[in-house]
Order: sequence, then structure tokens, then C-alpha cells
Amino acid sequence: MNEKKKAQEVSRRKFITKAAVGVGATAASAFGESEPQPAAENPIKIPAEFTQAAQAQPVKAAFPMTGAQVFARVCKEEGLAALFSCPGNYSVVNAIAIEGIPTYSGRHEGTMAHAADAFCRITGEIAAASGTEGPGFTDMICAIAAANAARSPVLVLASNMSLYTEDTEAGIQLGYQQPTTEGLRKYGKRLITPARVHEYAAYAFRQLRSGIPRPVHIDFPSEVYRAQFKTAGDLAYFHDKSKYRTTAKPHPGAKDVAAAIDLLKQAERPIIVSSNGVFYSRAWDALKRLAEKAQIPVVESGAMKGQFSDASPLSANAAPSALASADVVALVGQYCMPTVGEFAFGPDAKYIRIDPCAEDIGRNLPIDVGMVSCEKAALEALADAIPAMKHDAWIAEIAAARKKFEDENESFYQQGFSYKDAVHPAVIAKELADFMYRGKLPKEQTTFVSGGYGIARYVRRWLRGYRPGQIMNGAYQYGAIGPDVGYAFGVSAAVQLGVSVQSAYKGAPVIAVTGDAGFGYTAMELETASKYRMPMIVIVYNNNAWGTWSGNARNPVTGALHLFQENVRYDKVGEALGAHGEYVTKPEDFRPALDRCYQIAVKESRPSVINCQAKKEFWVRSQYAPGFLGTVEPGCMSYNH
Repeated sequence: MNEKKKAQEVSRRKFITKAAVGVGATAASAFGESEPQPAAENPIKIPAEFTQAAQAQPVKAAFPMTGAQVFARVCKEEGLAALFSCPGNYSVVNAIAIEGIPTYSGRHEGTMAHAADAFCRITGEIAAASGTEGPGFTDMICAIAAANAARSPVLVLASNMSLYTEDTEAGIQLGYQQPTTEGLRKYGKRLITPARVHEYAAYAFRQLRSGIPRPVHIDFPSEVYRAQFKTAGDLAYFHDKSKYRTTAKPHPGAKDVAAAIDLLKQAERPIIVSSNGVFYSRAWDALKRLAEKAQIPVVESGAMKGQFSDASPLSANAAPSALASADVVALVGQYCMPTVGEFAFGPDAKYIRIDPCAEDIGRNLPIDVGMVSCEKAALEALADAIPAMKHDAWIAEIAAARKKFEDENESFYQQGFSYKDAVHPAVIAKELADFMYRGKLPKEQTTFVSGGYGIARYVRRWLRGYRPGQIMNGAYQYGAIGPDVGYAFGVSAAVQLGVSVQSAYKGAPVIAVTGDAGFGYTAMELETASKYRMPMIVIVYNNNAWGTWSGNARNPVTGALHLFQENVRYDKVGEALGAHGEYVTKPEDFRPALDRCYQIAVKESRPSVINCQAKKEFWVRSQYAPGFLGTVEPGCMSYNH
């Protein structure tokens, strides 16, 4: 064989060898025997368009205007605080955003509607949620229902197909919206007359700002949002808001004030239940003055907490065992009363109820004195007229009940910390409370979203509110599972913007707690939080199960229906979406992880996920004391399964 042929043969053998190796490698790869190649580094980036949007100047609409622009102008003049949306309803959303109203776009219409609800609950201001017609709108239904149950003033906006084609089945997103929200709203209207768009926008805000707040649902057929108006004369009822809405509130009658004071003077153990109405009417100063003057303890209820400080010796939030002793209970702004399973007042207690709607007085609960009034006006009138009183024995009883409650919590923590191979919910609760209230942070600073179900039973026992709007109760009344990441986003937006009562805490990180079941519904909105650089920390209680597991654990067939894969890495999900992730598997590692996440929130203004690995068995009292907490706890949940 000549040299040329030898070289060719060598070359051919090398090629065959390489080919064989390649075939073998391919086969091995098919069986998982080869090492995977590292992926090329391609870091997550925020598009330049976000910077451009942040720097853009608002543009006030002027005639000639479209129907969408007219509506947006009303929203601006009425003080709409924020809009949460998903792509769709483009004309209306774009017009609102261009007016300079903070506007956010997320991954799912329902989650964005939850964000709007949370924004309302934590600020007392109006927020809007928007979706497209058909499936976009129906995605929002659960959130609308939750907002309605919590009495949140959410403005629900949705586009609709044209009036011309509504009964032609000409499109894939057809649907009659208004019947769908019947029973889930305060007011709803399909706009069918373009010239009345300003009138109905104004009426929507009258509904949102008067009486008991609840969602208002407006849907826009194309003929309305595309309508052209050359001058104000083309519109019906085009007036400044001072011409169509009053700020007057109902005030209590002198007779009702006197009757309430007489009942309170007879009481040995009076108590005030402060709820939504105190927050929305900004009545916390009047509440404090009344409570301190007459030495009446206060317990908080509702979708938000903090309007009466837990630093006060009159706070009964952490004294549930004393509530049954109360002989006179004053319900102030308790729009959702009675809240089943939340309170344990005695059967002989007498009730005073302060509510702006006469039809709600006595609803579901016999009332001894009813007062139709704005909560702030009623509390101010009572504080002015009531004599100074002392209830020292009652205050001492409250203090003893509080100590009993705190001692019980400490025992839960010690038990929880003894389990070293997973993170018990009592550890999360206690370490969180220490971090927020007894560490380096001012105890008033951190706004907290209390979500989840099993974890909530623990965390809410340690939560304390020291200023209005500090705590949002996620599951209040409706108990929808899964909105917690959306809630956290809405609360973060409010704090980042410094809206209303959050102004003193603008930019501060927000902390939220949820369960692994709930996290699965809305985890993708971590991408939304990342792109908007929200400094929020989401703590996931990962016990590998639905909260329904313990009731089915002994059934060999149905038990599996309530379980997930064990040790799922939710922290990695967060990292993939632009958040920081921490995986905590031992109790002593939770606090350092929380410290790191908080620093990242402060320094980098982005979200974090702390995946706390627990055990489903933590719910079973016989195996892991204290197990599931099913006790009545004031101001935390209105349902008790």
C-alpha cells in the first residue's frame, strides 16, 4: 500500500471511529448515560421599553376624543390610583396609561384582578382591573368574587364585541358579561350609548366612593370606545365631578349616640370590633380617642388590619380567650358581619352596630342599638359625648388572655423547632414576627400579605399591626385559593408608589406567605414582579400537599388525590422567572435566608422566593404536635373548616 492509500485508510478509519463514537454517544444519551452540555448563559433582561415607559410624560386627553379617552379622563380626574391588566381591551387600557395612571400588565387576568383587590385593601383607594372580552373577562370572575366578599372598591373593566354582532356568533370571544357578575358586584353596566360614556364613568365612581364599597363592572362594546367626540357638546351630562357627586356622609342622630353611650356605660366588659369601614373612612384616630377615653378594648376584623395598634394595652387581637366574656360588643364598619368562626362572643352579649347602610343593621345578627352613619362621624360623636370610664378589671383580664395566647405560641414554636429534618409552620411564623417586629426594622415598616391556608393558621397568630394598612388578610370571607402572588404584587405596587397610608413606607420590601398549593396557581406572576422590579418576598410553605390531605390520609385510594411530588423546587421556578431563590430544609436556616432575601429586595429591588420544605404530616397532631390549628382566632379568617 502506497503512502497516499495508507493516509486515506487512516483517515477513513478515523472517520469511522468518530462516527461510531457519535452513534454510541447518541445511544447513550437516549438512555441517560452521557453528561449534558451546559446551556449557554443568556441572562434575563428587562426590555428597554420599560425604561422608556417610566420616563414618558402623561398626556391629558383633549377634544377631539374617543370614547376610551373620555373614560380615561374621568378615571384621572376621579383619582383612580392604579390599573392592573392583561393584554386586551387595548383602547381603554392605553388611554388610561397615557393619562399617567400607573398601569401594570401581567400574565393572567385573574391574578391582575387579585392585585387590584389587594391594592384597594391596603390603601383604601380605588384600583381597576382590565381584561379582554370572553375568556379574558371570565378569567377574572374568581377575583371579582373575592373582592366582592372582602368589600373592595375594584373597578372592573372589560372590552366587548360590537353591539352590531352580539347575537350573530360571529366571533370566538363572544359572551354576555353583566349576567356573569350578577351577585358579585355593587353595580354593573354594559355601555350601549356612546354619548353617555362620561355619564356612566361618573356614575361608576359614585358607586365606588359611596356606601359599602364593592366592585363595579363596566364593559365596552367597540362602538363606545371607538366613538369620536369633537367637543364636550357631543357628550351627554359632561360635568365636573363636583356637579355629579357629593362627598357628604351620613351622620349619627343624637338619639342613637345617646342610646349607644347608655349601653356602653352599663357594660363591665365592653369591646369594639374595628373592621373595613374604619379603614375606608380613615377613622383610626377617632377610634383610638374613643377607646382610650372610655377604656374599651379593641379587636380587629376584616380584610386589612392595623388601624388600631397592637402596641396598645387595649388591643385584644392576641387575647381570643377573653372575648367570650364581653357583655357589650360595638361593631364598627363590620361590613361582612357575622364572620362565622372568627369570634367567640358569649350568647348573652348585647350589640351596637355602626354601618352606613340602614338595610345592613340587624342583618344576620340581632342588634340592640343600630346607628346609620359614616364610621368616622359616629366614632367622633361617641368620643366627644362619652364620659371617661375605667374598666381596670376587664383590661387585666385581656392582659392575662394575651399572655396565655403568647405563651401558647411560644410552646408551638419550641415544638416546631424540635423537628430538624423539615421546617415546621410555627418556626416560619415566629421567625417572621421576630424579623419584622423585634429586629433591626421599625415594627411599623413591613406591609404583610397573609395568604395560604395551613400556614396561615400559624402565621396569623404571630402577626401584629402597628399602623393602618400594615396587614392584608388574603383569604378573608371568600377563601379563594391561589391569589397570594397576585395579592403580593398589588400590595408591592401600592407600597412602591407610596399611595395613601403607604406613603411613609414607599419603596419598602413587602413580605407574603402562601402555601405550595396556592403558589401553583399564580407563580408565573413572579415574572411580572421581576420585570417591574417589585421588592417583595414570597414565602412558600411547601408541605407537598393540599390543605385537604389530612382528612383523606387514611383512604388508600383518595389520599393520593391531595398530594404533590415531594420536595418540589419552587425556588428554582422563581429563579427561572427572574427572582432570587432560597431553599430551606432545616429550621435554623430560615432566618438567614430571610435576611438575604430582604437585602436583595433593598439593594436590587427585585422579588425573592423562599421555598420552605415541610412535611404533609405536620398537619397530623398525633404525629407532629401541635398539628393543625383549628381554634378561633380574632380578625384572621372568617371561615373555619
